[in-house]
Amino acid sequence: MEHETQNLDRQEFKTEPGFLPPPRKKISKKLLIPVLVFLVLTIIFCCGFFYVQNQINVPLNREEVREREFAIEKGESLNKIAKNLEKQRLIKNHLYFTFYVWKNDWSDRLQAGDYLLSGSMNIPRIAEKFIEGDVISKEIMITIPEGFRVSQIEDKLKKNNFQFFRTEAGSRPGGTIHNFQIKDFKEKYDFLADSPAEANLEGFLFPDTYKFYPETIAEDMVKKMLDNFDRKLISDLREEILRQGKTIYDIIIMASLLEKEVKTFEDRQIVSGIFWKRLKERRPIESCATIAYILNVDKWRYSIEDTRQPSFYNTYLNLGLPLGPICNPGIESIRAAVFPKESPYNFFLTDPETGNTVFSKTLQEHNINKAKYF
Repeated sequence: MEHETQNLDRQEFKTEPGFLPPPRKKISKKLLIPVLVFLVLTIIFCCGFFYVQNQINVPLNREEVREREFAIEKGESLNKIAKNLEKQRLIKNHLYFTFYVWKNDWSDRLQAGDYLLSGSMNIPRIAEKFIEGDVISKEIMITIPEGFRVSQIEDKLKKNNFQFFRTEAGSRPGGTIHNFQIKDFKEKYDFLADSPAEANLEGFLFPDTYKFYPETIAEDMVKKMLDNFDRKLISDLREEILRQGKTIYDIIIMASLLEKEVKTFEDRQIVSGIFWKRLKERRPIESCATIAYILNVDKWRYSIEDTRQPSFYNTYLNLGLPLGPICNPGIESIRAAVFPKESPYNFFLTDPETGNTVFSKTLQEHNINKAKYF
């Protein structure tokens, strides 16, 4: 009886629903196939995406340093530009460049021009240059030294192949810098207001480094130099000139003499003081620089005959400042003309060996120095 009861209990235990293992569910083939296809496509897409990104961001040749010219013609299509890049071995494949530009909606922003590119640039960098219009500059850099005359400026421009003799409709007669006069620009630049209308632009073509296109006409070159002069002659200088009761034209004449006479700013201030003192005392300035201008010859010492050359620029024969500036002075000479330095000196000369200025208080001392150095 007891044995039967135990068997019954086992049978009941086996058939208890709560202790049966859950039945295994079979995945439908209809569901499995789309999942597998999705996973495969996702993997393919990710691999393709990273591959394309790699092709776009990795340059063709990291080691290539030399840049080459690449031209985009006006109206050239994106596809044509991309194929030219591939043809010139600047990118791996034109399709990647086309895709990158198309993706960013830059197709209409690629600018025509000549560019410097290399195989070490990736596609985003190349596209960026095209968007920014970072073209090769065709401008020529030229430096006009302090103390150059108008004729010297023209000669230097000619030697650098500038075609400034070409003129536009309505340009000034002749088209060369030397032919322009104060009156041609007087209305635009107020610093020319007190200058003689018929004078040329000597003194106002500010010496500096400029960039011009080879085909730039003379009028535009002159405007660029006058604009520079306008910026350099700051309001403090203009106010001081006005306070002293002088004209800008007189200051530029004096500055042009100082530019040619001595080298350093300190010496120019002292010589400026000497020259203004002579003018105030109604004595001839006796500037050798004006004789050099008349003769068009630079010497360490000029003869008595040289100083007797008839000219409105001869400061040995005539009282006052010369007729006009004898060169185009730099800003230091202009400042020295505006701010002369008082000193006990009345004479000076330049040591031909060192270029240093030797000052003297009396004529006797000056004559001793001339015998010593010359």
